[in-house]
Amino acid sequence: MHWWYLYFLAGPALYAGSRARRVVRTALKTRHQRKLALIEARREERLALETADRPPAPVCGCEHHLAKHDKQGRCHEEVRTAVAWDADDRPVRYEARQCACQQYVGPQPLSQVYADELTDLA
Repeated sequence: MHWWYLYFLAGPALYAGSRARRVVRTALKTRHQRKLALIEARREERLALETADRPPAPVCGCEHHLAKHDKQGRCHEEVRTAVAWDADDRPVRYEARQCACQQYVGPQPLSQVYADELTDLA
């Protein structure tokens, strides 16, 4: 018996099957990537809403909190300062020193804002 003619009949069907598998695999991969992008976008949106809901933190230009500053604006936080460098100008030794910041430049806290009374009691 000669079965060689089956190769001519079954060959295109086998090729179409492998092509269909490739198309399905590519479509599923694209769908997965889009789903991951959608999840990431939702996460970023949720984080943005959470940060927008918080009041601004009173932070100085030195990035220390307002509580670390006195009434004159001096910062009382200690920072790590380089005191020795190698031949390539990279710091090799650090010491703790007082922050050199002089003034608070962040948002003004609500307790220090003056507002007129809204109602007239007279």
